[in-house]
Amino acid sequence: MDGGGQLTRLGRRAGWALAALIPAAFLVLFFAWPTATLVSRGFHDGTAWTLDGFAQVFESRRTWRAIWFTLWSATTATVLCLLLGLPGAYLLYRTRFPGRDVLRAVVTIPFVLPTVVVGVAFGSLLRPDGLLGFLGLGGTPVAIVAAMVFFNVSIVVRTVGTFWARLDPRTAQAAATLGAAPLRVLRTVTLPTLAPALLSAASLVFLFTASSYGIVMVLGRTEYSTIETEIWFLTTQLLDLPSAAALSITQLVIVTIALWLSGRAQTRMTRALRLQPDVADASPIVLRRDWPAIVLTGLVAIVLIGLPLANLLWRALHLRGRLTVDNFVSLASHEVFGTSVWQALRTSLLTAVVATAIALTLGVLVALVASRRPRRAAGRTALGALESLFLLPLGVSSVTVGFGYLITLNRPPLDLRSSIILIPIAQAVVALPLVVRTLLPTLRAIDPRQLEAAATLGSAPFTVFRRVELPHLRRALGLATGFAFATSLGEFGATSFLARPDNPTLPVLIFRLFGRPGAESYGTALAASVLLAVLAGVTMALAERMRPKEVASW
Repeated sequence: MDGGGQLTRLGRRAGWALAALIPAAFLVLFFAWPTATLVSRGFHDGTAWTLDGFAQVFESRRTWRAIWFTLWSATTATVLCLLLGLPGAYLLYRTRFPGRDVLRAVVTIPFVLPTVVVGVAFGSLLRPDGLLGFLGLGGTPVAIVAAMVFFNVSIVVRTVGTFWARLDPRTAQAAATLGAAPLRVLRTVTLPTLAPALLSAASLVFLFTASSYGIVMVLGRTEYSTIETEIWFLTTQLLDLPSAAALSITQLVIVTIALWLSGRAQTRMTRALRLQPDVADASPIVLRRDWPAIVLTGLVAIVLIGLPLANLLWRALHLRGRLTVDNFVSLASHEVFGTSVWQALRTSLLTAVVATAIALTLGVLVALVASRRPRRAAGRTALGALESLFLLPLGVSSVTVGFGYLITLNRPPLDLRSSIILIPIAQAVVALPLVVRTLLPTLRAIDPRQLEAAATLGSAPFTVFRRVELPHLRRALGLATGFAFATSLGEFGATSFLARPDNPTLPVLIFRLFGRPGAESYGTALAASVLLAVLAGVTMALAERMRPKEVASW
């Protein structure tokens, strides 16, 4: 009997070890190895190891300008996202009104838009002949920061909002009953309780804004560069691998700090509030009480989000000053290197489907393993390290990963340079962290007593999973699928390195069209951007309808 129980325990441990090993092996093979190879080549001159790259790159004023602009723009955008996203988090998750789910989807759309589309949208809005061209902000740091806020404000809305929805409203109500003004209740009761969610959202926003490759490439022109665009310049234009490696390590340090803060915030969120099967009932919206949140959220939705997207559509419907649908008609005929927009869209859809399948399969395994509750401190530390490992692709330069693929997966038995599977793998690496962050809070929200009770009653591990965890997981899979598909569809950084000239994805083709002279190419780029934005919006609208109430964060 004891021998049978011991074998059962060994079998369970072996099963969990295998579940962790499969995605870990994937990440090591297709993320850690290419990244480490590129970095290591930067410190080897062909005959010996050297640190000359560090000395050379940090003696350059251009490098320090890139580092300063990266930190300044990311910090400024993070602060603005917190200030602008907090009212929306309250309105969309603490109150109820007709059309709330639609507005949630609208606010989420920018996050899943390809960065190159965001750059094109703001570029067309702020260029001299654009709607806001009179402001003279085209190609300035203000334009770059505004695009970063547009892209990331939904992180604050969703992360803080889903946490806020679970706060017991009676504490704030008691403070108000005792005579505290609304602002005092917000400052002394609500904000301190929201601190873990605010820190988690801020660390994620900083992570994404510090690596906004596509936005800076389109809007920054040659005057402004971040660490990531500088890595691209050093790698592709100068072939200066030592300097690129030094900057890659610098970015990795910044990413590691941001991920560490995010992990601590996630832990505090989990400890601060055990999620329940149902969230607290949202109160009906009251104009007298909620008008500040309504006004600020309306401004964000209309001016920050709606105006760039509406202008993008408006400009796409014009060619040489006249209203026309010629730009959309040319989607099928206008070719770049023999490829039309429709052909590029087909390639994007196929690769996104494969990438989503890979990311979901591996993400489920990671989330299941990371949601375990080991009793020993060593086990908890190991699971924390596993979770952090799968968040690293969020911030490591996609340029580094893409170029690493070219110099790593270029010989047998893994010569994948001409393989059609390489781009889906790269996109899956990018989407995998989002899948994990979507599924993990749901699994951690399950009352451990349910799992213990099922195991005590003699249920096999698979039976426990099927009866207890799978019903919760199923509700989160729809949202995870939406994020993975939309992210893969719009991935630009690594794909720009890997896509062949005759078979590009749609974001890569848009970037090529945007850089070509002529009104026809520019108009086709606008129309293709609208098409990609609509696909991302529809995907997230469907995913939002499947969003489980207990999902706390990404």
